[in-house]
Amino acid sequence: MDIIQELWYVLRIFIALMLGFAIGVERKMRYKDAGIRTHAIVASGACLVMIVSKYGFSDVEVADKARVAAQIVSGIGFLGAGIIMHRRDGLSGLTTAAGIWMTAAIGMSVGAGMYIVALGATVMIIALQCILHIRIRFFQTKRYYTYRIKFFVNDDADKIKALFGVDNYKRINYYNTPEGLSASGEISVARIVPDEEIQRIISNNDSISAIERISQADVKE
Repeated sequence: MDIIQELWYVLRIFIALMLGFAIGVERKMRYKDAGIRTHAIVASGACLVMIVSKYGFSDVEVADKARVAAQIVSGIGFLGAGIIMHRRDGLSGLTTAAGIWMTAAIGMSVGAGMYIVALGATVMIIALQCILHIRIRFFQTKRYYTYRIKFFVNDDADKIKALFGVDNYKRINYYNTPEGLSASGEISVARIVPDEEIQRIISNNDSISAIERISQADVKE
């Protein structure tokens, strides 16, 4: 392998790094954890492994050149799993993990010499991220928060729904207690109810014993 050929491989790594850099800039502008450095390193690293896989075993008569490249996919899977965070309210980091996976695929394309494919994929992923962040009703989602309210059932039970501005409970269970008939109802609202407001509602309504936020969900408008 002559030095000119190796310099061409280095150029491929540089091209992959710049494409990853471009994707990282868009992510950095949105204050994501995985930014410029992460995407640039993932793209250039995937490109390097692809080059080694495709051209690094020319002196071996029988070799599965796809085997090394295939490990990029599983390796990026572990990296993506570390980005995804599970919280009580749901999952976060899915889009970032998918972006890292896509960036690795772009780096592999450059390493394989498919420059137009890599450039086209980079433009598409950046355009997709930008378009979906435009404030257009069709693309927007609304976040709903689910609260569980425990209260004693009385004649003005509908007052609980009125306090939160909802018409119905998502779910409600009735049960008997020494104090009388009680209920545990779940409602969904389109805002976070501050702790101060929750405490004020409980203190001003003797029938309510507890209020807690249990989940959140994004719903397309």
